[in-house]
Amino acid sequence: MFALGALVLSASMGALSYFTTRHVLVSDSDKADFRLAFENATSVAQHVAATATIVQTLTKVTTPNSHSLLEERGTWYERTFDLTQDDIPVSLRSMVINHSTAASQTYTLHGSPQIAIGIPIKSIHGAYFEVFNVEDLAHTLSVFALGLFVAGIVTTALGAVLGRWASGRSLRPLAGVSRAAVAIAGGELGTRLGSTGGDPDLAALTNSFNRMVDQLQERIEREARFTSDVSHELRSPLTTLAASLGVLEGHVESLDPPARRAVELLSADVRRFQRMVGDLLEISRSDTGSAEISLEEVDPAELVRRAVAAVHRSLPIDTPPPTVEVDPAVSGTHLWVDKRRFERVMSNLLENASLYGGGATAVRVTPGNGSSIRGHSVRVSVEDSGPGLPPTERAKVFERFYRGNAAFQRGAGTGTGLGLALVAEHVRLHGGKVWAEEAEGGGARFTIELPGQPAEPDDELAEGDGAR
Repeated sequence: MFALGALVLSASMGALSYFTTRHVLVSDSDKADFRLAFENATSVAQHVAATATIVQTLTKVTTPNSHSLLEERGTWYERTFDLTQDDIPVSLRSMVINHSTAASQTYTLHGSPQIAIGIPIKSIHGAYFEVFNVEDLAHTLSVFALGLFVAGIVTTALGAVLGRWASGRSLRPLAGVSRAAVAIAGGELGTRLGSTGGDPDLAALTNSFNRMVDQLQERIEREARFTSDVSHELRSPLTTLAASLGVLEGHVESLDPPARRAVELLSADVRRFQRMVGDLLEISRSDTGSAEISLEEVDPAELVRRAVAAVHRSLPIDTPPPTVEVDPAVSGTHLWVDKRRFERVMSNLLENASLYGGGATAVRVTPGNGSSIRGHSVRVSVEDSGPGLPPTERAKVFERFYRGNAAFQRGAGTGTGLGLALVAEHVRLHGGKVWAEEAEGGGARFTIELPGQPAEPDDELAEGDGAR
């Protein structure tokens, strides 16, 4: 904007200066040439009246920068052959000779700018014409225009430099705010804005921002503690309830059908409640940084086969087991994973497919691109035959308690909305990433990518694009 303003201002001032100067110079030059031509015409009339030779008379009155011609009763006289009557515009000749009116006209002759002036001389029944070369004036105006153009370019460049400096100085604090906001959104709640260098306006912004982050961090930590405390407090009564339920289940055959059905419903809800509390404890440990991970070197293909088999046996829905497809390129690649967490990831993905996607159809093990995480990464994809995920939900499905539109359709399961959030946490602890996309032929595909080397404490953990 500074550069554009400088350009507009330079162009406006340059155009005003050029046309004003041009008008003044051309007007003064025309007046001087017209006055000289009138004086020369008077002198020619006097000399011709005194019977002097016309050509000699023209020679005496002509200046080095002009050429003179005289028309007398239809006869033309030239000082030299450099300029003839044909070199004078027809319109000018007609105006002066036929209408006895003094006139002037600017035109170009042989590529050079000229001004022709015609003055009628009634005493000899003729007309005097003088042509002045104004090339010097045109050159002066060209040089002046070039100077204004160069000045405009310099002014525009200076405007751009000044604008860059001024905008950078003005926006630098906002850039710091933006970086701090991005860091906080990434989970670095300890990020704060630094000193403002004594600027009182920025000091107010910095203090307000830091207070806002303090309150946000305090609230998040308070909610994390609340979740953790509630989850711990619920474990004891749940354990007692599960033990009591186990006693009832041992004598379920002796109960009448209504009581037996009540025990079955109670058993299902208690197990679901236990699963939810366990998920909340896992997530609260991740939030507080107390989650422990025990890495072992494993064969990814064999680990996936075992995990799928174990998970499929525990699924409540009677569906055929998904096919496990292993890319030959994965052969020889080893992963460092926590087996318990990995099996929990596979369990949650397969249960999600059973609840919302009509069951998993395929589990694929392929090499990863290894471009964003360490070593030779491995991808594990779980595909289902369900309605798929709308693009608007793919960025939200890993949020806690988010179940998506499919969860509220007829026939959908009763998930808690924590399963895929827990998948994201487990994958993050391994230094990997997870995302959801559309599978070929329809349905949803959930893919996790794990690094071939164990994550270091100081490594950045790549987060997924979203989860369901």
